[in-house]
Amino acid sequence: MRLVIATCSVDYAGRLSAHLPLATRLIMVKADGCVAIHSDGGAYKPLNWMNAPNRVSEEEGRWVITNPKGETLTITMVEVHHDSAHELGEDPGLQKDGVEAHLQELLAANPTAIADDLRLIKREYFTDIGPVDLLCRDADGRSVAIEIKRRGEIDGVEQLTRYLERMDLDPDVKPVRGIFVAQIIKPQARVLAEARGIECVEVDYDELRGIESDELRLF
Repeated sequence: MRLVIATCSVDYAGRLSAHLPLATRLIMVKADGCVAIHSDGGAYKPLNWMNAPNRVSEEEGRWVITNPKGETLTITMVEVHHDSAHELGEDPGLQKDGVEAHLQELLAANPTAIADDLRLIKREYFTDIGPVDLLCRDADGRSVAIEIKRRGEIDGVEQLTRYLERMDLDPDVKPVRGIFVAQIIKPQARVLAEARGIECVEVDYDELRGIESDELRLF
């Protein structure tokens, strides 16, 4: 990974135009060629980015990143404060905790616990940015991407949104429905999911394991 801290402006030209005015920012160039521009805030999401595959042309005072669609990201650098490269090695990927891993296993064995018409196609279906937990098909033959969390929060919805964006570029699986599954889904996460056309389903872990519970439930 290459890390560059520079005072720069950024211009995107493609499906639309976007401009980031002059400021000091972090530019990350990953081993796969992805370029992301970050500010000192805003959690993990970059201000702008260009996914791989792309071509990076380093010119005097600027970088021009071009993808196969002809979209360009131009970074105009006034001053470079830091420039370093680091070998991170192979990443083992995200390891789910015991409950999440078992939830995935139980739901893969019985996807109708999520929706009556689902049948499993594959567990851990890999996209170019990571694996979605379950890939299913519904009664209409449409692909359904399912992300499973123990506790459903906004970052899980964001994660599934990114997977859906990548999967909708794959002619073998598009169009893709999204379902966000958790034991408890936070209200904010539910609002965001619904705004993005993602369904939300809460599941009972003990019920999936076949354990009876005498606790009163609201739903």
